[in-house]
Amino acid sequence: MAPQAPAWLDVGRGSTRRRLAYLAQPGEGPTIVWLGGFRSDMRATKAEAISTWAQSAGRAFVRFDYSGHGESDGAFADFTLSDWLEDALAAITGLCQGPPVLVGSSMGGWIALLATRRLIGTPLAPAGLVLIAPAVDFSEELMWAQMPEAVRKTILEDGVWLRPSAYAPEPTPITRALIEDGRRHLLFGGEIRTGCPVHILQGMADPDVPWPQATKLVEHLSGDPVVLTLVRDGDHRLSTPEDIARLTAAVAGIATAP
Repeated sequence: MAPQAPAWLDVGRGSTRRRLAYLAQPGEGPTIVWLGGFRSDMRATKAEAISTWAQSAGRAFVRFDYSGHGESDGAFADFTLSDWLEDALAAITGLCQGPPVLVGSSMGGWIALLATRRLIGTPLAPAGLVLIAPAVDFSEELMWAQMPEAVRKTILEDGVWLRPSAYAPEPTPITRALIEDGRRHLLFGGEIRTGCPVHILQGMADPDVPWPQATKLVEHLSGDPVVLTLVRDGDHRLSTPEDIARLTAAVAGIATAP
């Protein structure tokens, strides 16, 4: 069976105007919104699994590709976290009828928290969050702070460094703009408030987002009800059948929470 063709959502104005590819499934209850990871796309394993679960459960589900990702417009290296946050907010405000449940994977976890901060106090304030290996502040803490001095120099002087990828045959461009823009959105400097229940899923064998990052996030979510599930042998993908079962159970639990 051929994959479903995407619909399109316009984001930005003037020279920054671009089209986002998205897929929307009708259903009941709060719309579940998938926020994917860095260089991932809306047809990846976990997003497909939630789509299957949502269809069987009769739940509304929306997923999209950030600018420069998947089927959306643009080249990856031309965008930063500010753009991807704008994409997420456009999808939420344009495609959801009421408070959504945000499911953020890796970078999508950071974006989910940033979007929630913008939406608190509005009719679209999230009803709940499910965060999978949330890479909060990753551009600073998991990239810049861990880079050798030679790599930092390349980024500062050349504007980009091509990082070998464990998930794709081609390297990932890490731009100076990405690093500098990320500093505008750092969250670990103070308390993080969501105003809703949060469930975090984190592998303890994750080489990309070490599990202490998840416990650090729990400490910063001091005013919210939080559940942290640590998977002892879980990697960054958390895509085994057992991991997928944990994910859909977490989404179901958050989506039906009173």
